[in-house]
Amino acid sequence: MAVLARARKTELDEIVARLGGLPDHVVLKPAETGTVMVEARAGGTGRRFNMGEATMTRCVVRLADGTMGFAYALGTDRPKALVSAVLDALLQSSSDAGLHDDIAALARAQTEARQLALRKAAATKVDFFTLVRGHD
Repeated sequence: MAVLARARKTELDEIVARLGGLPDHVVLKPAETGTVMVEARAGGTGRRFNMGEATMTRCVVRLADGTMGFAYALGTDRPKALVSAVLDALLQSSSDAGLHDDIAALARAQTEARQLALRKAAATKVDFFTLVRGHD
């Protein structure tokens, strides 16, 4: 679900095109947009605090075989939420190695992009230090 949530709609559409389109499904909860509270930690390890709200879209579907798919994604892209929910259900019910390979490739690409961003941020890091001359 996390890989689907982070994916761009165009990436999901490419996967759906390779599958030959979306399978028959029933929308149990149509894609709807709302807000969620985002929590953070001071310094990454300190006490939690409410940082603010973020827009999120969710959707729930059921395939013809009864498998339910869920999608939660930041933003307001309702078609992406629907496609993500259907793909989530397919991943649970399908033994199609191609679909699992597509999602694994998407996960690798996301990891590589995250690592690149971390390396770029690390390259700009500046260490400050103070020289003490002594006590007068």
